[in-house]
Amino acid sequence: MPPTLIPTPYQAPAIALLILGGAIAWAAGYRLFRLVLTLFGFYIGALAATAVLGPSDRTLLIFAALGGGAVGALIMFFGYFVGVALVGAGIGALSVHMIWSRLGSDPHAFVVILAAVAGAATAMALQRYVIIIATAFSGGWTMVWGAMNFLDQSAVGMRPPQVWMVYPLDLSPGRRWALAAWLVVGAVGMFIQLRLTGRLKPFVRAKPNST
Repeated sequence: MPPTLIPTPYQAPAIALLILGGAIAWAAGYRLFRLVLTLFGFYIGALAATAVLGPSDRTLLIFAALGGGAVGALIMFFGYFVGVALVGAGIGALSVHMIWSRLGSDPHAFVVILAAVAGAATAMALQRYVIIIATAFSGGWTMVWGAMNFLDQSAVGMRPPQVWMVYPLDLSPGRRWALAAWLVVGAVGMFIQLRLTGRLKPFVRAKPNST
């Protein structure tokens, strides 16, 4: 994902919002799946909108982030019923790309489509586990990434940079420990959801009428 440029004065609130959404997804992603989809839709929309504008007027960036975030949140909110299938399709396509990259080539489009369809079908069949795994690890990464950026912000001192470069998937050479931390945090979140919050059903079903 390309870097997103956000004014430094809003760095701390933005990171706090990301960590809060990550914590919700990490601990109760299955129970609050619709809320999690909406939150992450807002994040993705805001990142995409500000990335398109680049380091322009600060007020324009704020309105672009809010507008893009609102569009992304609406898309994911109404895509709630197909959210599980989309997650499975994404995992399937990503897995194919990872396997082919190790072979030194790119997968054929037809193979990617087949993997996406298979992933979507598997996700629908095993939706509880897919939702728990996806939300636990995505929320865990959001929290770990946010913590790293809070550490970077506190180390800047009295002369912060003029813009904040956001790399959501950054793994710089000095931060390889973040991968291990993410795996541990994600596994803990998965355990919490499987044993506690994930036991509650996220879908409210209408009760049959008694006659």
